[in-house]
Amino acid sequence: MSFKFEKLEVWELATQYSDHIYDLADKLPRREEGTLRMQIIRAPTSIALNIAEGSTTQSNAEQARFLGMAIRSLIETVACLDLIQRRNYCGSLLIDQTREQAEKLFAKLQAFRNSLR
Repeated sequence: MSFKFEKLEVWELATQYSDHIYDLADKLPRREEGTLRMQIIRAPTSIALNIAEGSTTQSNAEQARFLGMAIRSLIETVACLDLIQRRNYCGSLLIDQTREQAEKLFAKLQAFRNSLR
């Protein structure tokens, strides 16, 4: 048996993005362990979880609401990326690749949410 969210392309992209963020977070300095690192790994987890939770709702409006929360969590990761880049914690290539994934996921989340309205 599979759940509805497991069939969604946007959920698969969110889980891939989360994996990528975890890899990036491993490169952060130890002093960021309880702050920026925890924040940047919580947010993409929230993206995937909101997609999953929203897929079980009874209405399109409710699912769109959960997708909105997923989008906000995605934006949070982008803000974290900006801080990471500003502090020179990771190479610019890794940041650029992650931002590209974020942009693709953002577009898919927006399109999915718009299709529900």
